[in-house]
Formats: sequence, C-alpha cells, structure tokens
Amino acid sequence: MEKLFTKFVRTCPKSGEFRGFRKTEGMWKILFPVIGFASLLWVVYRVATKPSRINYPCVKAAMPFAGGFITYVAVLALSAAAIFKARKELFGKPAFLAGAFLFAGLSGALMVNNNSEVTISNAVVEANQPMGTAKGIFPGRVVWAHNPDATNENCDISEYGNSWFNEGNFDQTVVDNMLSEVLQTLTGNETDSASWKAVFEYHNNNIRNKGIADYTPGEKIFIKVNAVSNWGGNFSTQDLSVADNGSFGITETSPAIVMAVLRQLVNVVGVSENDIYVGDPLRHIYKHNYDYWHSEFPDVHYLDHNSTYGSLGREGVTKNNSPKIYYSDNGTILRENVWYSNNTQNNKVVHNDKLYDIYNDAEYMINLPMLKGHRRAGITMFAKNHFGSHTREDASHLHNGLIAPAEMENGIVHPGYGLYRIQTDIMSHSLLGKKNLIYIMDALWSTDYELGTPRKWQIAPFNDDYMSSIFASLDPVAIESVGYDFLRSEFTEERGLGTYVQMSGVDDYLHQAADSANWAEGIVYDPDSTGVLFSTLGTHEHWNNAIDKQYSRNLGTGEGIELVSTNIYVSAENLQKENYGFNLAQNYPNPFNPSTQINYTMPVRSDVVLKIFDVTGKEIKSVNLGTQSAGTHSVSWNGIDKNGSPASSGVYFYTIRIKSLETSDEFIKTSKMLLLK
Repeated sequence: MEKLFTKFVRTCPKSGEFRGFRKTEGMWKILFPVIGFASLLWVVYRVATKPSRINYPCVKAAMPFAGGFITYVAVLALSAAAIFKARKELFGKPAFLAGAFLFAGLSGALMVNNNSEVTISNAVVEANQPMGTAKGIFPGRVVWAHNPDATNENCDISEYGNSWFNEGNFDQTVVDNMLSEVLQTLTGNETDSASWKAVFEYHNNNIRNKGIADYTPGEKIFIKVNAVSNWGGNFSTQDLSVADNGSFGITETSPAIVMAVLRQLVNVVGVSENDIYVGDPLRHIYKHNYDYWHSEFPDVHYLDHNSTYGSLGREGVTKNNSPKIYYSDNGTILRENVWYSNNTQNNKVVHNDKLYDIYNDAEYMINLPMLKGHRRAGITMFAKNHFGSHTREDASHLHNGLIAPAEMENGIVHPGYGLYRIQTDIMSHSLLGKKNLIYIMDALWSTDYELGTPRKWQIAPFNDDYMSSIFASLDPVAIESVGYDFLRSEFTEERGLGTYVQMSGVDDYLHQAADSANWAEGIVYDPDSTGVLFSTLGTHEHWNNAIDKQYSRNLGTGEGIELVSTNIYVSAENLQKENYGFNLAQNYPNPFNPSTQINYTMPVRSDVVLKIFDVTGKEIKSVNLGTQSAGTHSVSWNGIDKNGSPASSGVYFYTIRIKSLETSDEFIKTSKMLLLK
C-alpha cells in the first residue's frame, strides 16, 4: 500500500517532503486513512449523481485509494471481531452480513480498473452507395499516409517522461514526409509549393467565391487543435506535469502534426509567423507542446483560454460579443443542460452562440482533429472539434444535437436517421466550416473514445501497432466518412473496447451534409441565418470492406469517394530515397498531338491502373494495365476519352496507381500534360 501511496503522491526528491510534511517512517500510515476516506467520499459523490463519471480520469485516480480504504476498514473490522472472539455471533446477525457484502461489493467495484461500458452491436451499413456531390481538385479524393515509423510502438503511455506526446516517441521527419506526400497526392502536383498554390486557388474559387487566388501575404491563418484534456492544471514554465488536472495521457492533436503544418506554412507557403495562430480556444496549451512549437517558431501566436498565462508566452483569446452561429433546430432540441432533452424542469432553450474573435480575424482555418470515437456523438473529427469554438464555459448545451446526449447511461435517446444533427450546422457555417482551407486529420495516436489513451489497432495494415496515419482531403464529408469506416471496423464488439462508434445514426449528420434531401423533417440548416441554403457539402458512402477499403471511385462504379494510399511502407533509413523506388516520368512529348508516352518504374510486382482527368477532376479515361513485374514500363495515350471521342485541347492530369502483390499496399503518382491541337 505504501508503494501505491508514493506512486500517486509527489514528494521532493531531495527532502522527501510531501505538501509541507517530511516523509518520515510511518507517515504514510497516518495519512492513508484520511486520504482513503476522502477519496471514497469523492467517488461516491461523483458517481451517485452521474454513473458514467466512473470512467472520468479524476474518479479513476481516486479509485485505488477508495478501494484500498474499504479493504483497510474491512480488515480492521474482521480483525477486531476475531480479537473479541465474536465471529460466530457477528456473522449470525443480518446487519453484519449486509455490511460485509456492501464493503465487499464496493471494494471490488472500486479496485477494478473499470473500462467497461455498454456494448453496442456492430453497425450495419450499405457499401458503395454514394450520395451528394464530391468536392476537391480530384472530387471525392481522400489521401491516406501510413508509416509505422511515425510513432514508437514501445512507448509507455502511462509515464509522463515517456508518453506518446514526448519527442522520443514520434519521428518528426517521418511525419513531415507523410504530410508532404498527402499534399502532393491530393492536388496532383510534384512539389509542396505547387500543392499549396493549388489548395489556395481551389478554396478561394470554389468555396469562398473569391476567384482563383493564391495566398496573399498578411492574411491570418488559424490552426485549430483538439486539446480536450487541457481544462485545468499547472501550465507554468516551471512545472512539466500534465497530470495536475487528472487527465494524463488523453489522446488529442499530436505535437508532431502541428509542427509539420507550421513548417509547411512558414517554410513552403511563406506565411509570416506573426500571421499564424495556434490553439483550442476553450482550453489551455501544455508546456511540452508550447516549448516544442515555440522553439522553432517563436513568433507564432499560441492561444490560451486564460489570459493569465500571457506572461508564459501564451496569449489569451478574446470573445466576440455578438451571436455568430444560429442553430437550425429553432429551439426544439438544444437546451442549456444536457441532462434534459425537452423543455421541462425550467431548462433554458439554446438558440445561438458567440464565437472567439480569431474566427472572424483569420482569413483561413486549418482544423486539426484527432481521429477518435466519442461516447455522445459516436465519432469525433472536424465537425465535433468545433464544440470548443464557442465562448461558453463548456459544450453541454450542444449535446442534445448528438446521438447519446447523456453519455449513454440514460440510453441512446436520439438514434437513427433523419434527426437534427448539430454537426451539420457546424459544417455549413461560414466561419466554422467554409473557412477551413484543407482538411488534415491527425490519426497518429487514434483511440476508441474522446477521453481514451492511444490504442494499438488490430486491423490491417496496423497489426497491433498505433495507427500512425495522416488523412487529407478537400471534401469535408468524404474525409469524415472515411474516418468513420476506419473506426467502426476497428472498435467492434469482438475488439472489446469502447463501441460507441457502432451506435445507430453515427453518420446521420454526414447523410444530411451530403444531400439536403436527407435533412431532418422540419429542419432547414441555415446556421448563418441568411436564408442561403446548401444542397450538398460533399460526398458520403461506405467502403466495400475493411480489407480492400475501396469506394465507388476506386471501383469505377460511381462518383463518390476515392481513397488513395500514398505509398508502400518504407523504413526510416530509406525514407530519403527518392520516390521509394517508384517513379512516374513526365510524358513525352509534352505538349503533344495526337499521342504521348508515359513511362513509370515500379519497385515490386504490382497491379497497375492508368487514369486520366481533366482540369475539373472529371475522369475521362481509365485503363487497367493488369499485373506487371518490377521495373520500367510505358503506356501511350492517343487523346481518346472513355466514350471513344477525341479529347479537346487543354491541361490533363495522368495518374498511375500500383497495388503491390507482395504487401497489398498502394502507390499513386500524378503529373500534368498538355494536349494541343
């Protein structure tokens, strides 16, 4: 028990003092009953009023002390009974028996590491039935980079000095390279600079109606992170402890992905550090993150919920005093207290929210969520990450717009499809949705629920390792659809972890974001209260299966999602080798008329497909080249489209995709060519 006590209580390494007391022999024996009793009262008070709190970090931290105290008292009672030789009489009394069973039950409940929750049967979805209209330079494209070397599979997530967020447990060079790969594959360019130019031009022209415009110096960019655990604790420059608020090790936006984005914006795009803002407005920034980012980019603005930390380099966020988002349920669903789902018990109706000034001031936003399950929403990605963007003290007033507002102990009260979903309001909002420049999703340390620590994944290609992935897209619906498919395929009944992602209707908000025909009855999504409505924000569908992971555009059966894996896994020592042995050469001649030759080199025996797209991203030709051996190959295009008609003059993109027969992983490379007649 002394080891348990000293594990949780910090003492001075030099003096052994604990909060003013010297840790002398036997001191723990005096303090333990006091701390144990206080812990028991805390657990009973918290859990009795809300059973799901048994999984809260603060409650979990108190459980060992509470359970130990109950056992301690029970042993003392039994010892006393033996001493007074009253065992037979005591055990014959009902009151004693009831008390003994109560102690035993409480002790067992509190001493077990309770991660059990309601188990939900695996969701049943219909594969490859796309809805909505795909968005992006290549419509519906979601790019996925996976590299096990990005994370350290042997890190000890339970120890502060060796947990997942420490520098020794991720490889920044690998993460940087993964981001570069997804940018180039997403846009069909061969350099990061050209890729960012294409992203800005697409966004400004197609999303913001500003015309074809690149980034203009002086425009502010806000990097919105997910910092769900950072609601309290010591954020000083003196104390490294992330455990002060009882939320140690929770999975959230990783420092590596933020650093990779900062390097791209500053070193590639040329954005001034003074024009970049980083933070989660409803939360703080931990010291280990601040130190890591600030060491390389000292002039970036690091935002904090509390201006008190301004002296530590963080800047307090400011609140806008005018409502900015108007919820489309029109007072029928949302309430200030999540525990009431209707207008009873004098619970106040919620109509709108104010936002922080940064959302007005920034010209662009890059939302960087961590891919996770969620106990109320089922999943949390880009849309759910904005529950920290309003100016209230917490987001409980938004939870009635989710499937399980009260964390499931009151039941899944809003299951199924065709109901009001708060995420659809967020996705279509001018500041929270439309300002998002590019959708980059952190999946380096993904987990089963929002307050969980990183989980090792079992499905291929992860094979009992961390997810070590980055996703990117220009289609906000498509990328959340892909994230959902990964989560529901991993966190199943059979896996035995949190199965919140399996709740019925988890993707209802994606149905409604994809196609206004799926809107809930009586709901008109108009979060800006302008009367200007959307018909589609992107495309939604489910993949064919968790092994092949193919969507309708991969299969050539529809115009929904295209999931592209950027590269076959390469070890860290070979990371710098150009193209990992796969090379797509520039077509020759270029410009051409009437035909051109495309050469490519493959590192392994693979299945090969050639696709050709016009400048709008529309596929005009697809050629299955079959299985080919490793080495250099060539294919010609005669300028004829899939309908047998001559293509018109203009710029085209050609893509070679190879699927390794050795590893089942994929390469994809894209380049431009010009047809002149």
